[in-house]
Amino acid sequence: MYKVKLEEFEGPLDLLLFLIKKNEIDIYDIPIAKITEQYLEYLELMELLDLDIAGDFLVMAATLMHIKSKMLLPPDECAPEETEELDPRAELVKRLIEYKAFKEAAGQFQSLEARQRDLFHRPADLEALEAECGGEHYFEASLFDLISAFSTVLSNVPKEEFLEVIKEHVTVEQKINEIMHTLSERKSFGLKEVFQKAKSKVEIVVTFLALLELMKTHSVLAVQKELFADIEIIKNPKEPVSQG
Repeated sequence: MYKVKLEEFEGPLDLLLFLIKKNEIDIYDIPIAKITEQYLEYLELMELLDLDIAGDFLVMAATLMHIKSKMLLPPDECAPEETEELDPRAELVKRLIEYKAFKEAAGQFQSLEARQRDLFHRPADLEALEAECGGEHYFEASLFDLISAFSTVLSNVPKEEFLEVIKEHVTVEQKINEIMHTLSERKSFGLKEVFQKAKSKVEIVVTFLALLELMKTHSVLAVQKELFADIEIIKNPKEPVSQG
């Protein structure tokens, strides 16, 4: 199986912030059972894709499970009444708020590109893209936006498809060439469009891995016109796209 390493993508705190935003949750009152379930679903998808998951993702999964189990325990009846019981989520909330503030502060120092690049890898040159598109504003789609779209596509695949034996052999390299060929003829295409062309679950997975590899090499950009909107795949204005 083709393996994509995630050292250039986000970490577990980014995934939690993504889930909090997506579900429009109050960061000070996280429904830990719901978030834990969704977090584990994302990890399962990453494992299905054979992504090289860093150990801190698994540590966070264990932390969430621990918090969930503590919140299921009944109150300690032996504890003194005047003692206020500590919320098991408190430490996690503190970490998330500090991390969120750190990311937002880093984003305000765009003029200090060298410093910002040391803090957060920026795989796409959105300024060049926006200049080429007449100033139209774009958001960079995160890995978790992509996995969310991938999950939706998989959920629409008939169950019979999961049991079907696929005779055709589709490779990541073939899909990379197809995507690059399409972008040599067109400026962009929707992520849903490229998935809809896939004829099997195997082809959907391979297509997704090909897109991740192209993003990692800065050949393409995955962008949105607003947060959580449909994802577009666009050729990187700073990377010439040659026909595959």
